[in-house]
Amino acid sequence: MNDPLPVSQAVDHGTAKLLPDVDRDRAWLLTIDGAPQSYVDLDEPTHLEFEYTRRLGHVIDTAAGPALPLDVLHLGGGALTLPRYVAATRPGSRQDVVEADHGLIGLVAAHLPLPDRSGITVHAADARAWLEGAPDGSTDVLVADVFGGARVPAHLASLGYAREADRVLRADGLYLANLADGAPFTFLRAQLATFAAVFEEVALIAEPAVLRGRRFGNAVLVASHQGIAVPALTRLTAADAFPARVEHGAALRRFLGSARPVRDEDAVPSPEPPDGAFSVG
Repeated sequence: MNDPLPVSQAVDHGTAKLLPDVDRDRAWLLTIDGAPQSYVDLDEPTHLEFEYTRRLGHVIDTAAGPALPLDVLHLGGGALTLPRYVAATRPGSRQDVVEADHGLIGLVAAHLPLPDRSGITVHAADARAWLEGAPDGSTDVLVADVFGGARVPAHLASLGYAREADRVLRADGLYLANLADGAPFTFLRAQLATFAAVFEEVALIAEPAVLRGRRFGNAVLVASHQGIAVPALTRLTAADAFPARVEHGAALRRFLGSARPVRDEDAVPSPEPPDGAFSVG
């Protein structure tokens, strides 16, 4: 049998490549302009290769009892890694995925198709616009993993956006977002302040080296009104190959410092990553 070949295609927001993993059959890395976006194992959708994706998966694992179906809204699609994970671990879940890049949607559908009756529906739309049109209290979990290039767009980093997320979530729902920043954490601290102004409880999951400012990296923000499963998340993230810390309560307030919520008119994208922070060869 011939080895799978890489795929390269121009999409709306750059050049997308699908690179086969030589160590895992039917596993692929998606990059856009050299920056890793998603990793998918079509035969083992519960395999989460990227550490930040694993942390998002841990949060969803704590959102309800094992295998119970959830209504999940994903802002940002990539190769649909996390929707595939939820479909495999929580059969019967209803999931909407909002992805602005029409070309990327087509590429993924052609080369990494979803299984039949997955419960996943992909929509070509802007994430903020879709969120503003979504019904009140219509989702259990809202996952934001949206990057324009390697930066979180400004219109997904404001109080107005956080309030829309709150409106769409059910009373016991969870909001989680993949963010990226480095010292002095101006963007990350402002995001924490913004969501703390809307939600009763906020937590942050990241590697200690990132939190100490030693390198630029991913951090997962979690927000809820009904409580975050901090002890369970602490155990799960500590057991990962690259352990992470869960900052919450007084420790998180110290990290947040004097940061203030971000109004829509003041919102800015997340910072440009330093050269080589996320790129692959």
